[in-house]
Amino acid sequence: MSTNTIIRFDQVSKVYDDKPVLQEVSFELERGKFYTLLGPSGCGKTTILRLIAGFIEPSTGLMEFNGKPLNKIPANKRQVNTVFQDYALFPHLNVFENIAFGLRIKKMKEAEVKKKVNQALSFVNLSGYEYRSIDEMSGGQRQRVAIARAIVNEPEVILLDEPLSALDLKLRTEMQYELRELQQRLGITFVFVTHDQEEALAMSDYIFVLNEGVIQQSGTPTDIYDEPINRFVADFIGESNIVKGTMVKDQLVQFANKTFDCVDGGLNPNEPVEVVIRPEDLSLVSTGKGKLEARIDSQLFRGVHYEICCFDEQGNEWLVHSTKKAEVGESIGLDFEAEAIHIMRLGETEEEFDKRLESYGDQQDA
Repeated sequence: MSTNTIIRFDQVSKVYDDKPVLQEVSFELERGKFYTLLGPSGCGKTTILRLIAGFIEPSTGLMEFNGKPLNKIPANKRQVNTVFQDYALFPHLNVFENIAFGLRIKKMKEAEVKKKVNQALSFVNLSGYEYRSIDEMSGGQRQRVAIARAIVNEPEVILLDEPLSALDLKLRTEMQYELRELQQRLGITFVFVTHDQEEALAMSDYIFVLNEGVIQQSGTPTDIYDEPINRFVADFIGESNIVKGTMVKDQLVQFANKTFDCVDGGLNPNEPVEVVIRPEDLSLVSTGKGKLEARIDSQLFRGVHYEICCFDEQGNEWLVHSTKKAEVGESIGLDFEAEAIHIMRLGETEEEFDKRLESYGDQQDA
């Protein structure tokens, strides 16, 4: 365990009515980083948040905070604060009193309460709103009040349970920037729960992708996006083209009845694999000038690009994001670089994936 580790889960499981919602989950969180738990509804991400907060206890496994057992420590004794999806603000209290609520529970002196609340308001750019009614605040302002209430108690970890989900798209994007900047200014650990992959990629230092109570893959946003470990991660993190293929040998893969150079390796010769190419990594070119020949089936304009669906000669469907407009029924070529091809081994675990990449990297260095 790193000396900078603040939270550690070791084989933690949670079972409700004989149904496992979290299955032997292990991870470490370091101080001062922005972590995101990402996955569909019911995947276990909010369960992890509730376990850290102390709202529920694990069925099995060990949780640690600063190297000390966290199990059985009451929620009010843990150095964490939670920002809920609905913010859980008190409508009968003004902004100041909402933020001061936890400090008053601690029976802190009034002068100290005022000082800390004003500092928290300054951090979230709400100075001057102290006596505003909660009902008079916009959605984004209410979210800032909820964050101020969380940080005023000076926790070591802030837990955020989908706090942006109720906001409109423009405000949601603005708050992503604000949250990320706030976390960096505070320098404390944020654990953020979302089902929105774009949100996770934009804000996080590190992402845990969950499905059915299991961490499917963890890593930096770039790692997760560029090297998905399996079909679920590839599908869930952005849009992907996934086709069946065969790894002929290191850096050579076959799919769509053709053989292509790639940059992956560490697999067995002629091993069946799944090949991933992101839509933005495909280019539309003239027929005869691409690596594949295809016919345009449909096209949608998405504002910054066209979303084009086409089929190659073997019947594989390809999604392309292009700034070029195409014509439905048109024959085109599809081009891509070797670096755009990502190889997934069938049934590979994250641990096996990491070991393969490390071993292959060592062979390349040698």
